[in-house]
Amino acid sequence: MSVAVRTLFFAAYRDRLGVSELSIDLPSGSTVADLVNELRGRGAPFDMLPEKPAVAINQIYSFLDEPLTTGDEV
Repeated sequence: MSVAVRTLFFAAYRDRLGVSELSIDLPSGSTVADLVNELRGRGAPFDMLPEKPAVAINQIYSFLDEPLTTGDEV
């Protein structure tokens, strides 16, 4: 099984990355930290993302250890 999430980028991140949105599939049980690591592992320009960014899941501020579920907007 996998978890499909919609990842949104705003302001400076959107400008630096050149994208405003990505759909990403992660292994079941993945957390926000796993998503950040997946993105940073893609290399430039994603490797410029901080290791501990401020994030929200479905418009609610969340921590890096928060689990993700299919359909989440991060």
